[in-house]
Amino acid sequence: MLNGIGSMAWLGAATLFILSLRGLSHPASARRGNIYGVAGMVIAVLATLLVTGGAGLQIVLVAAVVGGAIGTVLAKRVAMTQMPQLVAVLHSFVGLAATLISVSNYVSRDTSMAGVERVIHDTEIYVGAFIGTVTFSGSIIAFLKLQGTLSGKPLALPARHLLNAVVFGACVVLGYRFVSTPAGENGLYALLVMCVLAAALGVHLVMAIGGADMPVVVSMLNSYSGWAAAATGFMLDNDLLVTTGALVGSSGAILSYIMCRAMNRSFVSVILGGFGASTSTGSAAPQGEVVPTTVDEVGSLLRDASEVVIVPGYGMAVAQAQGTISEITRRLRAAGVRVRFAIHPVAGRLPGHMNVLLAEAKVPYDIVLEMDEINDEFTETDVVLVIGANDIVNPGAQEDASSPIAGMPVLEVWKARTVVVSKRSMATGYAGVDNPLFYKDNTRMLFGDAKGSVDALLRQLEAACAGRHCQLG
Repeated sequence: MLNGIGSMAWLGAATLFILSLRGLSHPASARRGNIYGVAGMVIAVLATLLVTGGAGLQIVLVAAVVGGAIGTVLAKRVAMTQMPQLVAVLHSFVGLAATLISVSNYVSRDTSMAGVERVIHDTEIYVGAFIGTVTFSGSIIAFLKLQGTLSGKPLALPARHLLNAVVFGACVVLGYRFVSTPAGENGLYALLVMCVLAAALGVHLVMAIGGADMPVVVSMLNSYSGWAAAATGFMLDNDLLVTTGALVGSSGAILSYIMCRAMNRSFVSVILGGFGASTSTGSAAPQGEVVPTTVDEVGSLLRDASEVVIVPGYGMAVAQAQGTISEITRRLRAAGVRVRFAIHPVAGRLPGHMNVLLAEAKVPYDIVLEMDEINDEFTETDVVLVIGANDIVNPGAQEDASSPIAGMPVLEVWKARTVVVSKRSMATGYAGVDNPLFYKDNTRMLFGDAKGSVDALLRQLEAACAGRHCQLG
């Protein structure tokens, strides 16, 4: 009876996880999606404890209290700009858990298993440990790169692809030896050696990826963690873990594919080396003169415009300027200006990063548009305000075949009547390439910290509005 109740509970939890993924597909339903996910996890844990008869209940409760406390503190302290690092760390936990469970399961395995059953079970153990270890070490390197502890430049070792192939081949050979170990003999040595090699492989794979590809790396590691969980589910004969892992693995893989398409790159090319790995020197330096502007001039441009598009980038996230941007948007709309936001699929360091920041600042969902929805409308736009973005608005992707980002779809902001770029300096973005947009005749550079610049811009708009006795809607 307990197994029947547990199966029904697991089915309900799996359904809630699917609804959670569906809800997370849009900012308007993301909060509801999170609630579904939390509810599904609670049901899954309670059902598992019920089926196991409460075995190890005290340890589970202590672990839940400690883990919940740590998670609560992190959730309250971690800023939105640090969410990519937090996600990378959480992926490493999943990978480490899969590895530890695999090793523990082998040490305490049922020695009565024989024949095909034993081979299948040992294969599940080995695959779970391999994927889990690659996920763990790769996620740690991703965290260090996102945190700035390690350089974002790709590590290009000589014959690195051959080196990866050799290490992977060694893991396959060890896997064959592991599953073919005669009954009564211990194959733990092969399993542990593989874990060391897999850890080195995970480190090298992510070290070889440049900073511009880090959003894809985060998504890719999310997929890996899902497959590690699914392999663990097969090993433990837990249908819910298999289902959940498959959902996370497949959704992460699909998201990685979508993001690679957004950068006009193949998934394999991202894995084997990111932006910045190119040795080409054929990209010519941009020609032209940079035209600086002032807050007063930008305020006048925005007030006189009919159509305004705001392009947020990671610089806005770092400066925590989304609240001010939201207020500027509200005032402009109240004055009759049509304001919209243009979001590039890889803006920021995490998929959906900009959407979450804007939702947090209470920007209406219906004026936040994806690149494909708004690119054709820049020709009808009076002013584009770029806040801390660089590579995603770089016309060199279309105009310079020798550029490392050549072919990458970008927001075609230079087609607007006037482009205002709020930026600290003329420094390059993640891709490490100059941006010809800054030198175009219709571009104005508003230098300074993004938060300070938009705060001053808001004060300018408020003063102008007060002089005209504006009424906010």
